[in-house]
Amino acid sequence: MPLRDHFRGWLRQEMEWHSFHQAWATTIAYALNPHLPEGFRATPNVQTSIEIDVATFGNVRSTSEPPAGPGEAWQPSSGTMTLPFEMAEQAAEVLVHGYRDGRYLAAAIELVSEGNKDRPEAREAFIAKCETYLQKGVGVVIIDLVTTRAANLHDGLLARVSPTAPVWGERLYATAYSPRGKNGSAQLTVWQEPLVLGSPLPTAPLWLLYGPCVPVPLESTYEDTFRQLRLPTEAP
Repeated sequence: MPLRDHFRGWLRQEMEWHSFHQAWATTIAYALNPHLPEGFRATPNVQTSIEIDVATFGNVRSTSEPPAGPGEAWQPSSGTMTLPFEMAEQAAEVLVHGYRDGRYLAAAIELVSEGNKDRPEAREAFIAKCETYLQKGVGVVIIDLVTTRAANLHDGLLARVSPTAPVWGERLYATAYSPRGKNGSAQLTVWQEPLVLGSPLPTAPLWLLYGPCVPVPLESTYEDTFRQLRLPTEAP
């Protein structure tokens, strides 16, 4: 099935892009699991915001003050400083976990959102997350279908991990990364494929930490997502 523009035009009217991303992440996870070796499992992980709420327990929000101990209740001192900080709040991804002396992250597939690309702080947060994965030896795939933002997160990531890497500059793309260390040195294998509206999607390689490389069938999962969501493939 040819790649469609989910961010502009008639398809945007049919379904919001983030709803499609959520469904596609689930479909990719379902398609991956039969091909993963024993001891690995793929699951979708979709977040639109991050909130830490210490007062919530058992779905009951406490409105009372914490009990005071003997004497004065403890109060924190004023913070030394307050700085602007960007949290990676938007995520549509598939996480592959392995089980080897405990559960660990083996690979991640990231579906880029508009929010990941709209501001320098958001781009930096996304790049930092992927860089952290790579530094831990986790295989990463990035799929960027966002037609409304020009920033290239792949170029930004390579500039962070290897300043001598050439600038690619593609607007839409699928990329994959395999970090490997051996004999005290590390190497990053990079696979990159431009995506073109109106053309089929490629099959991406997903390198697993402590595991083999498995195929990510972008074309068939993309088509399955359209079918499962009952989306038309052409403008009405």
